[in-house]
Amino acid sequence: MRHVSVLGQIFGWILALCLPGHAAAQPSCGGPEMPCETVSGSYHIVLPEGPGPHPVMMFLHGAGGRGASLVRPSGTSKQAVARGYAYIAPNGLIRPGRNRPGWSFHPDFPGQRDEAAFLQEVMTDAATRFNIDRNHSILAGFSIGGSLASYVACTTPAAFTAYAPISGSFWRPHPTGCAGPVRLLHTHGWRDQVVPLEGRFIRQIAGRDFAQGDVFHAMTLWRRANSCDNFRANRFKTDGDLWRRIWVACAPGTALELALFDGGHGVPSGWGKMVLDWFEGLKGSIN
Repeated sequence: MRHVSVLGQIFGWILALCLPGHAAAQPSCGGPEMPCETVSGSYHIVLPEGPGPHPVMMFLHGAGGRGASLVRPSGTSKQAVARGYAYIAPNGLIRPGRNRPGWSFHPDFPGQRDEAAFLQEVMTDAATRFNIDRNHSILAGFSIGGSLASYVACTTPAAFTAYAPISGSFWRPHPTGCAGPVRLLHTHGWRDQVVPLEGRFIRQIAGRDFAQGDVFHAMTLWRRANSCDNFRANRFKTDGDLWRRIWVACAPGTALELALFDGGHGVPSGWGKMVLDWFEGLKGSIN
């Protein structure tokens, strides 16, 4: 895993200043210590060894999370980088009066920024600074990060090659439909009480219900977007603690799965490997 360190940055500046005819190097960015700044926000990135271009896994943190914690050399980031991926973790914004970051994910409530546009801004910035392959990209996210990933998949399905929300989906009222077909693998805990599979009421905001949606209804929307022939899944697979339901009688070039695990609100063991294997298995359907 290649982090861009502060010491490495300082060395680069010194080297550039010492070489005649060379302008001072631009400040670098990347790992947990130094986010890359864009017009609308910031992100962290870790890169594999080699020249690239590197496929991309972008992961959206949950409520109160931060991108810096996601790019430390462990867990999913370590797995992704070991398999040749650039791993990008954008940062949510802190709302006025609060002290923890979040995402403006709900389409019916005012947000601080257009998050879908911000994620594309991040991809454009990363393509400029680093040798990434934005045509082979997967957008994942946990909890409300998973909700944001779901809404991006619904409204702008071509923004990323594939989507992998975890423990987060649509909120009520559910979308009436999505813009087009997707490649999507949704993962959820059977015992999740923070974001139950059926959703739950949170509170009222300005006289309107703020309530989580139903994952099973979301799967209906995805089946409709992918022109699947049946309500029921066509294939079933068990990967350790992950129980997968797979729809294959759908439009060419699409992919749709629901993976359940016997756990609560979290990212299950084996999720990173499952998702990367799934994504790499889609290569025949990706232009």
